[in-house]
Amino acid sequence: MTASAPAHQNKPAGVQRMPHGLVEYESKGGIATLTMTDPPANTYTHEMMVDLDLAILKARFDDEAHVIVLRGAGDKFFSAGANIKMLASVTPRFKYFFCLHANETLNRLEQTPKLVIAALNGHTVGGGLEIAMAADLRIGWKNTGAGKEKQPMLGLPEVNLGVLPGTGGTQRLVRIVGKSRAIDMMTSGLNYTFAQGIEWGILTQTVEAPSAEEFMAKVYALAAEYCPPNKASKAVGLIKRSCQSGAEVPFESALAIERELQQQLFQSEDAKEGLTAYNAKRKPQFKGK
Repeated sequence: MTASAPAHQNKPAGVQRMPHGLVEYESKGGIATLTMTDPPANTYTHEMMVDLDLAILKARFDDEAHVIVLRGAGDKFFSAGANIKMLASVTPRFKYFFCLHANETLNRLEQTPKLVIAALNGHTVGGGLEIAMAADLRIGWKNTGAGKEKQPMLGLPEVNLGVLPGTGGTQRLVRIVGKSRAIDMMTSGLNYTFAQGIEWGILTQTVEAPSAEEFMAKVYALAAEYCPPNKASKAVGLIKRSCQSGAEVPFESALAIERELQQQLFQSEDAKEGLTAYNAKRKPQFKGK
């Protein structure tokens, strides 16, 4: 199967399209932005997942990128999940390998030792929420320029198609909200407000803004707080890695992971700067090294 790449016009010079043209990469001000670009719903095919996988690797190796922001193009959807027309046209074997690769891609995002912020700039449903749950922080847009009925929603409604959330949704959601609520959310097939997402711990916070552009500006301001010189970004990344990896292994093994990551930080320039600045009673100037 093939997917046609969307048209891209008037893109800033710093924006790089991945091979299939379905994910855009931009690194600016210490922040790498990964934009899923198949509006209006930003549904993903295997080609988009290949692009996302490549963009995640690019962000890993980008020494100038300290924080990763993941978003959808436009102002309607972060992502509505897997492309239903694509799923209806391929074989069960293809679907299996499609889901396997998608799982591997989101695992790569989750294990990248840089803070990942999912900027939910629209509806975040199905596989879109599954992608967002692989991020470390999920920030939702409270659209002050629209009425209540047009506010973004989230949910995992795959049961309505006779399937389950197959891109890590059943496992990540249960770890976030607990078994009973996760089962209730997924078996009901309902969508929920971002306010309910905050209450249940799915979202980290919501940000008020009258437009998607202003929402993203506020997200970038928040992301910059985790970049040098404000924060020791290497420590931020390894705190993330210790939590993400440690939560999935026995406690003693988790402590071993924590010790090894701490030793890496003890040897870092930022740790030296942090301790020196503390003793000198001045604000540290971190470099992310």
